[in-house]
Order: sequence, then C-alpha cells, then structure tokens
Amino acid sequence: MASALVLAVTGALRAQTLDTSPKPMTRQRADLLLQPHKITGPVKSLIPGEHGGALDTLETGNPEVKIVLFADNSWKYIKNADIEATERYFNERWNEAPDAYGIDYNSLPERTTLWLVDNESQYCCPNPTAVFSKFGYRHRRRHQGVDLPLKTGDPVRVAFDGKVRVSKYYHGYGNLVIVRHANGLETFYAHLSERLVDVDDWVTAGQVIGKGGSTGRSSGPHLHFETRYKGYAFDPEWLIKFPEGNLRNATFTLKRKYLNPASHYVPSSDDEEEEILLAEQEERAAAAKKAAAQAATQYYTIRSGDTLGKIAVKYHTTVAKLCKLNNITPKTTLKIGRRIRVR
Repeated sequence: MASALVLAVTGALRAQTLDTSPKPMTRQRADLLLQPHKITGPVKSLIPGEHGGALDTLETGNPEVKIVLFADNSWKYIKNADIEATERYFNERWNEAPDAYGIDYNSLPERTTLWLVDNESQYCCPNPTAVFSKFGYRHRRRHQGVDLPLKTGDPVRVAFDGKVRVSKYYHGYGNLVIVRHANGLETFYAHLSERLVDVDDWVTAGQVIGKGGSTGRSSGPHLHFETRYKGYAFDPEWLIKFPEGNLRNATFTLKRKYLNPASHYVPSSDDEEEEILLAEQEERAAAAKKAAAQAATQYYTIRSGDTLGKIAVKYHTTVAKLCKLNNITPKTTLKIGRRIRVR
C-alpha cells in the first residue's frame, strides 16, 4: 500500500512540476508551480502522532520542499530543514542571549506581516489550557508572556518549525528554550524541568522540546510562553486563542505602534525577577479572594409576607447585617420582587 502511495504521489508531483508544452520552462513558471499554497483563516492545533508515524520521505522538483508519507496512507509537504536553516533569519544576530537583537524601537518596520503557517508547515499549541497569568504589567513590572498551567513532567511542544537559538538555564526563566522561526518570530519556553533540545537543533511543530516544571523564579509548575519579534515581546494571545489552542489566523500583521518600547526587556537580575514574581502572586491571591467572595455572595427575592426578621432567620443572619448589606433600615418597605443580598 505504501509503495502504491509513493507512485501515486510521485506521479502527481511530476504532473505538477513538469511542463509538457513545447514552450521552455521559465523560472517564473517554475516558481509559480512550486509556490506553496497559502492558508487563510483560523488554524487548528495539530494532534501529534495523528498520522500514525512517517513511513518515507520523497524528494520533489524543488530542493526546498519534500513529501512525507504516513502510515495511514496520507501525505503532506514539508520544508527541507537543511536548506531552510541556512536562511538569513537563522544567521542574523545568532547568539545565546535572550535578546539577540538589541535594536532600537524606532528602527523597527512600521508594519510587518508574518506568514505563520502554509501548506508545507504546521502549528501546534505548546500547552492548550486557559491562561492564568496574562501578558502585561504586574505592579509596574512587565510580564512579557502568558503563563499556562501544567504539571511537572508534562510535554511542552514547539509551536512552529524553527531552529533552537537558546537552550540553557537563565536567571528567573529557569530552564529556557528559545526557538527562532523562518519569519523572524521567536518563541520562548521557560521554567522547564528538563530541556530536550540543544542549540542549533532544527525542530518541527509539535515536537516535544522540554518538560513542564517550576525552575527559576516560579511559584509553581507552569509554562511561561513568550512571542517576540526582533527582541520585542507582544501578547501571545494575539496569535493563539486559548484555551482551545487554535491559531487565530495563518498570517499576522504586527504594527510597530502596537508594541510598547518597554517590551524590549529581559530581566537582568534576580531582584527584578523576584519583584515580578511577588507581584504575580499578589495578583493571583487577590483574584482568588475576589472569586471566593463572589461565590459566597447570595441574594433573595422578596415574596408576599416576607419581613426582614423572617429572612434573617432563614439565612441564619441578623436584621442589622441585612440592612448593612443592602443599605436599608429596619423600617424599609420590602417590595415584592425586589432582590436583596443576604450574604
């Protein structure tokens, strides 16, 4: 069955890439035939292993593109990592500093459109869960990504194809992996308990690059996930819809005016990281307290014959407390249908 699929795919590819007309194959026509079909609209996160494993890889007429055959008789295009890894994005300012660029905000292009996926590359959500700590400020300190809950040892998957630029323990990030992608985008994966890739490794969307943990300045197991362009962080939720984990669109237009110049920042000391951590803990504690208070809040709708005394007895409270909660007096007329707070 696999052999038949190889022949079928190869035949289809030849039909696509060979020009049988008497006219010579021009560079323009060849480029048109081999151009990837772009995807528009939302993109679902792939399910690792859904094809049942790869059987074989075929060459195509384009050295930058290969075909992978799967055990379930499906196939797809992939980019040739050996060639793609030589592109300028993977040679420009290539070092192991969290911020490899160090460029001025005003030198950023006013508008940049990034192709995130096409028919030769895929996307996988690093951890499809609800965000419990969003991108933004924590008591005047910048939180440069989103925090996604997970358990120690849970697999952390890379979002897009790319090349590992950083894989090391770094200050408050703990075990950190940074992957640069072919469009210049970089993704950060922090607080890992274990790193499973090395610098200069080529990784594909959905590949496990580390395990969840709580290393560095962390209040518990979670994945700190960042998206950056030219060193400037922006909200990952602009790209990914959590908790479903789907990509909002195959393309993303990043405008400089939407970036905060202050997002060009990597905490340089443990003291700064400690302040950010404490601010996050305070915010979570306040949110939990507010949620508990809202859950404990209870209301009652006035019915015929009700009095404050009867309501107080029913809910094991006092008339004085009911009056305080509702800003009324014991002499207030209770209108039928009115809702009053009893807790």
